[in-house]
Amino acid sequence: MVAFGKKLKERQIREWQGYYINYKLMKKKVKHYGQQIQDGTLDRRHVLKDFSRMLDNQIETIVLFLLEQQGLLASRIAKLGERHDALQEQPDISQISELREAYRQVARDLLKLLIFVDVNATGLRKILKKFDKRFGYRFTNYYVKTRANHPYSQLQQVFKHVGIGAVVGAISRNLHELQDRQGSYLSIYDQAALPLQDPVIDSVRAAVDRLTHSTNFLSFLGQHALIVQEDELPTPVEERVDDQRYHFMSLLLNLVNTFLYMVNTYIIVPTADDYSLSLGAAATVCGVVIGAMAVAQVFSSVYFSAWSNKSYFKPLVFSSIVLFAGNTLYAMAYDLNSIWVLLIGRLFCGFGSARAVNRRYISDCVPLRIRMQASAAFVSASALGMACGPALAGLLQTNFKIFKLTFNQDTLPGWVMAIAWLLYLIWLCISFKEPSREDEVIQQESSRGTTENDALEKGLKQPLLISSDDKKEDEDGDQDIDESEEAPEETRRPATSIQSAYRLLTPSVKVQLLIYFMLKYAMEILLSESSVITTYYFSWNTSKVAIFLFCLGLTVLPVNILVGSYISNMFEDRQILLASEIVVCIGIVMSFHMFNPYSVVQYVSSGLIMFVSAEVLEGVNLSLLSRVMSSRLSRGTYNGGLLSTEAGTLARVIADATITLAGYLGESKLLNVTLFPSLFICVISIIATCFTYNTLY
Repeated sequence: MVAFGKKLKERQIREWQGYYINYKLMKKKVKHYGQQIQDGTLDRRHVLKDFSRMLDNQIETIVLFLLEQQGLLASRIAKLGERHDALQEQPDISQISELREAYRQVARDLLKLLIFVDVNATGLRKILKKFDKRFGYRFTNYYVKTRANHPYSQLQQVFKHVGIGAVVGAISRNLHELQDRQGSYLSIYDQAALPLQDPVIDSVRAAVDRLTHSTNFLSFLGQHALIVQEDELPTPVEERVDDQRYHFMSLLLNLVNTFLYMVNTYIIVPTADDYSLSLGAAATVCGVVIGAMAVAQVFSSVYFSAWSNKSYFKPLVFSSIVLFAGNTLYAMAYDLNSIWVLLIGRLFCGFGSARAVNRRYISDCVPLRIRMQASAAFVSASALGMACGPALAGLLQTNFKIFKLTFNQDTLPGWVMAIAWLLYLIWLCISFKEPSREDEVIQQESSRGTTENDALEKGLKQPLLISSDDKKEDEDGDQDIDESEEAPEETRRPATSIQSAYRLLTPSVKVQLLIYFMLKYAMEILLSESSVITTYYFSWNTSKVAIFLFCLGLTVLPVNILVGSYISNMFEDRQILLASEIVVCIGIVMSFHMFNPYSVVQYVSSGLIMFVSAEVLEGVNLSLLSRVMSSRLSRGTYNGGLLSTEAGTLARVIADATITLAGYLGESKLLNVTLFPSLFICVISIIATCFTYNTLY
């Protein structure tokens, strides 16, 4: 692992060297403080005062230089504005082109300044973390809290950088006006929905977004998808390659695949127990019926992820064919009177899970400037499918025969989905455009270049929030690494196996995967056994179960809006994480059948509390994971999306198996027996979160 001191040196702009944070000096100072405290020659209050003063001086140097550079950029923009005004009176095509390039050069210099801010903000965060770790203080909280909101604070200049936003706005507006508007009198302010399409401005905006890390609803949903963003900003060549690979209809087909698969997963939940009974099995065998799809998905996620290295179209075709066959078998099991045909049909459906391909397509083939929107659409499609599945099952309440085939509430979900996948397959074959693999070669070759623009854009590697690389460095201790030592190529390669991917996970990331496992387990228990529980305690029919599950599914998007737009701006993610875990635990405890009679109000209210808090927890947890996972897990077969998918799928498999096994004890004991493991895992995850709380950012 390359030490941050070396990274800092590599990313510094030579002529600005005297204005960067002196990370090496401050690191030595932290060591020196530790030795003096051990020797008894210095008290802790003096350490805090001296270190605060040193940080204040460092930040003052950074901020004054930042303001000076902003002034120079503003002066250049003002002079270019005079030239722009002159051209308004006497247009000259060659001078307009020259002026446009001059504005782009200002944007490139602004990108340098953003790198400067990013490097210093990262260094500041890391030295504060190192100080806390060595002395056991919460100095970071004290320092940031006392400086961030003070009227004379210079710290907020580093993080809020209002002046930079004004410079970006001025460049964008002038470049917009210099474009061929074809007689339009509208300004950039009249077309907020149609932002300026310029690679330089896109790079600057992406850099600003990474610096601010604003948690609005769109970015929150995008992180919910756990499509791990690569660390480097794209070069102009890579941007052109991305645009060539992007095809809207192909993206839409991937989103429809996501929607249909989620409908396919949940459409059988309200009727799975009735179907099992009609085939001579126990009602609790519904756990195996529902879980069979998840069992197959454990394996299909791996081979679909590997297949997507070579093609996107062929895996989607294969997925559609397998899902068509699986749903047909599921529907025909009734007339064949075979529980085994039913289970094989569900296994086929699981083997057709192409969610790994859907995620990979968005990550690889959607341009960076709209990747967050595509990621948010992926999550929305999943949520909509989850809600529509049970609702559709509730509408299929009929019973008739055509020839020797039975169409009723048990078989119609299979027939409807089989037809849906057949229509989707036809649409796929007509409209999908396979991205050219030659573009990937061009992109890889272009990334080896060492031009100044590449160096600038590669400079914005580290997010302000802590990364897994940072954590590994801190876990390695305070030993310095030789400045001349080169970073091994292996540290940049994607993981080649599940084991190597697992080794890239830090302890806090492992805890977050445990949390993801817990919430998926609890949600699967609630959803999969709902038809059995409500029939036993409340004598609900299929329609009532479908309405209940539909209402739960409808809460997904509103909850994400609330968390992404409001709650995440009021509290830290780790605070929301821990609070959500506790509320999930409360919901599980409330669900236990401890008093007679067990009422509808108790079941519905506790289920709603558990489900909604689990949704909040899932969003925040995946948001944190998308920030802190190693960049090596952003690509390749064994990526971060695959790891999270496997963790969630295993949780569903174990939960469905628990329901079936608990069924042998009788339906009267099913609820409490299945809730005990949920409660146990939830308590373990809360304890683990408390132990790693200070490492979560």
